[in-house]
Amino acid sequence: MAYAAADGRQQLLETIADATDELGLALAALGEAYEQLDEHTADVLEEQLFRPVQLAYGRAGRTLDGFAARHGMQAPALEQQHAGLPSVGAKGFIESAVGAIREADDTLATLQDSLLPVEVGDAQLRAELADLREIMGPLPGQARELVRTIGR
Repeated sequence: MAYAAADGRQQLLETIADATDELGLALAALGEAYEQLDEHTADVLEEQLFRPVQLAYGRAGRTLDGFAARHGMQAPALEQQHAGLPSVGAKGFIESAVGAIREADDTLATLQDSLLPVEVGDAQLRAELADLREIMGPLPGQARELVRTIGR
């Protein structure tokens, strides 16, 4: 049983790291979009998207590190993310960020649905995953509204 629990914890760590990497990609894409927008729209992007994604990214990293520490494990290294070429444009970067946010949310939803956090995790991890998903939930809709106003 200890072997199965250790495998499950490792799988949890890797899955959370994958979701965190996706949030890092979203941050990189939003940063690139910010650079291409007018001042007002950039401020809206920062308030409605960049800050919440930055918050989710930070919390995901702390969740990863905290779970690893509680179980005497090494957290996987996070990847440096690159958003792409500037020719994608602000809308393209925002759409890329939304795709990454959705991927991170889907990854965490699948993890929660698998019951692996219940089987080998802990109550703190389950609460932190729920909090992360709550932060990410409204972001695609907010991004859609922002994209509608770009260029108007």
